[in-house]
Amino acid sequence: MDYFFAAVGLCLCMLVLLALYRVVFGPGIFNRVAAISAIGTKTLVILLIFGLLYQRIDMFIDISMVYALLNFIGCVAAAKYLESRQE
Repeated sequence: MDYFFAAVGLCLCMLVLLALYRVVFGPGIFNRVAAISAIGTKTLVILLIFGLLYQRIDMFIDISMVYALLNFIGCVAAAKYLESRQE
């Protein structure tokens, strides 16, 4: 089962690289912010997989909850900034 979780984690890392491509070469700023949010979400799942692999899921859930909160606040702040810049 550990090999399965390691393979899923590796696939998610590859997907993060694809989203990073969208951040760098995105057609617009809104697509870039959405890609950054997607990277944050994938990172949360990778953290939880690490917790499963190290048999310390309780510690990694706490870390991922804080990371999710920071990701959400960052996306809301970027959206507010872009909204005020458009006017």
